[in-house]
Amino acid sequence: MAGSAGTPGTPRVLRAMNDRAALDLLLAHGPLSRTRIGKLTGLSKPTASQLLARLESAGLVLATGTSEGRPGPSAQLYAVNPGAAHAAGLDVTPERVLAAVADITGRTIGTYELPTPGRRPSQPVVRQVTDALDGAVKAAGLARDDVRRLVIATPGAFDPNTGRLRYASHLPGWHSPALLDELAAALPMPVEYENDVNLVAIAEQRLGAARGHEDFVLLWNEGGLGAALVLGGRLHRGWTGGAGEVGFLPVPGAPLVRQVTRANSGGYQELAGSQAIPALARELGIQDLPTGPYTEVAATLVERAAAVDTGPYRQLLERYATGLATGLASLVSVLDPELVVLSGASLTAGGEPLRALVQAELEELAASRPRLVVGDVHEHPVLRGALESALAATRDEVFDTSR
Repeated sequence: MAGSAGTPGTPRVLRAMNDRAALDLLLAHGPLSRTRIGKLTGLSKPTASQLLARLESAGLVLATGTSEGRPGPSAQLYAVNPGAAHAAGLDVTPERVLAAVADITGRTIGTYELPTPGRRPSQPVVRQVTDALDGAVKAAGLARDDVRRLVIATPGAFDPNTGRLRYASHLPGWHSPALLDELAAALPMPVEYENDVNLVAIAEQRLGAARGHEDFVLLWNEGGLGAALVLGGRLHRGWTGGAGEVGFLPVPGAPLVRQVTRANSGGYQELAGSQAIPALARELGIQDLPTGPYTEVAATLVERAAAVDTGPYRQLLERYATGLATGLASLVSVLDPELVVLSGASLTAGGEPLRALVQAELEELAASRPRLVVGDVHEHPVLRGALESALAATRDEVFDTSR
């Protein structure tokens, strides 16, 4: 915003602050007139005009038309130039690599899915990454060098102390100690690596149910059961990157799992993970089980259960809610978050009926009583979080006009 008398900083820094404020407003509101930008930033009309001329000359904004259909003379509108920079994200699972490219405004302009079936990768991981990225880049009508930054989402986390992937033994080919160096050599842009559930939390914080919240837990249940922890507005990753790997959490109601990394499971996963839902349905005598991958079967069963009030399906939803609340009770007792976001297909399929049951159970099991909400980001939330993370760093770099 405009600097006042006594504000420390050079004129260049103050101009850069005003430039960034204007660019952020254009991202948030879409095309704005010079007068509107001046009012929102507190800048005078001449200063706003100079700012827009400077940003237009730098290729960061474009004149996009006029404000017709309003009282008074039409005014020139300005918007962020979508082509000012591009960023990419990859969502890696054992079954596929999903890639996307977005322009600086956040609009996805190219996607590509590379199937990776089988326990042994049919091609090296570096080739998987570059092929998936190149497919999305081509779909966007760009070249690989046009991408300023890439964020790769994986299950587990790369240990910052060793550079090796941990907590994801089910992801074939990704455990070589040389992998990060090989990827750095193969890709021309800065690359960051982040846990997939952490990126869902970023998506929800920027675009969804956790917007405006500084302390929250996101519980994810789809291929695996995990959590993301946002404390004081920042992701908490832990010493080895394993904060939030709650599937390994020992819980009442499930046998004690030993050597959890070898089993790639733990008590909470066994009690309330997606793979437990079909087994619970069979135990309750539900006959018409859907077919397909267990994640889809689990989501379908939860959706059916949320639509009825009685019978074995209702028992399924209640038992599932109790299992979820059992693990959440430990989390909220330690962290005391303001909010818990329920995400992943096996949670969002239950909607409000499941949320209400988990909320009620949690209030019985924990002294801390955070509000529970269902996540809002439904379409490829991991990939959306990867793009949001890549875009945030790209904007910081491209929008810095103080240099």
